Amino acid sequence: MRILINGKPTDLPERITIEDMVELKGLNPDTIVVECNMLLVKRENWAGVVLRESDSLEILSFVGGG
Repeated sequence: MRILINGKPTDLPERITIEDMVELKGLNPDTIVVECNMLLVKRENWAGVVLRESDSLEILSFVGGG
């Protein structure tokens, strides 16, 4: 299936959750937030959100600094 991640078309397996996608992409779940179709998804809900064809994700990373 194809979805958008940060505006870029991305192919993913069918019936993948946000939690699975974060792991598949090797992202650190402690340093990101995920928005699905313009709605912020709390980390504790990632395992329950199954991605669908044409969904749009925005993944934002937090960077520390001074």
